[in-house]
Amino acid sequence: MPNLLSSFSWSDAPNTAYRDTLADNQRWSTWDSIERLCRGPEPWPDWLVTAAAAVDTDLGLLKSGKEADVSLLERAVPDDPSRSVVLAAKRYRSTDRRLFHRDTGYTEGRRLRNSRDTRAVARKSSYGRTVEAGLWARAEWNALVTLYTAGVPVPYPVQIDGTEILMEFISDGDAAAPRLHQTRPSTAQLEQLFEQLREAMQTMARLGLVHGDLSPYNTLVSGIDDEPCLVIIDVPQLVDLASNPYAFDFLHRDCTNMATWFTRAGLAVDGDDLLGEVLAHAW
Repeated sequence: MPNLLSSFSWSDAPNTAYRDTLADNQRWSTWDSIERLCRGPEPWPDWLVTAAAAVDTDLGLLKSGKEADVSLLERAVPDDPSRSVVLAAKRYRSTDRRLFHRDTGYTEGRRLRNSRDTRAVARKSSYGRTVEAGLWARAEWNALVTLYTAGVPVPYPVQIDGTEILMEFISDGDAAAPRLHQTRPSTAQLEQLFEQLREAMQTMARLGLVHGDLSPYNTLVSGIDDEPCLVIIDVPQLVDLASNPYAFDFLHRDCTNMATWFTRAGLAVDGDDLLGEVLAHAW
């Protein structure tokens, strides 16, 4: 499926005509039906729509990935244009429908909550595959909440409902924010973006966390024509620096990936130096 991240524009969103009977691509807002702990951290952003009367409208596929699909979703109160927001809806597939299965190194140190789930996942039963999909969704949700609360630049996590995560849609003006590898920053912008990256990785290190799959393909840049802001996405594989035996290797790879891109873009960055600067904040 094509990646629509760079082609979607706010003008593409339909002017939804709300009816007594919802359309096939609509549902009533699930905000009130989920547990409180499944909602984003407070204080909630001003743009967040929490009204029980809101309707969710699926605007179509944004990106089809190997493990999950991301769609655009409008949450709006009928006949009240002031209460409307477009969100990113990430929906994890069950493991039998994925095109990629993450290395088990990412899950070292993680434990299931009960023995039934542990046995089901080990047997790879249909229930176990559903449990595993939910585990990855929950892992990303917990990571987003932790990172956002600590000030790491990630999308605001709106809510989780089963294997669906609703989060802030990162835009750049009237369009979706491009991925870092799609941008051509000036020298000054490169310096700003690298400093933001270094601060984000250092903050994660102070939390004892490593992204584990960081690259120019899962970082977004908003405001590239003005003041660029780096946003880190795709964090379900976040690993613990102390308990995961592969964490150092993952961190070294993260640093190498990002240093390589910045160097090729025109800002000389040494991956080993970045690794040392990040690890200095870990203990």
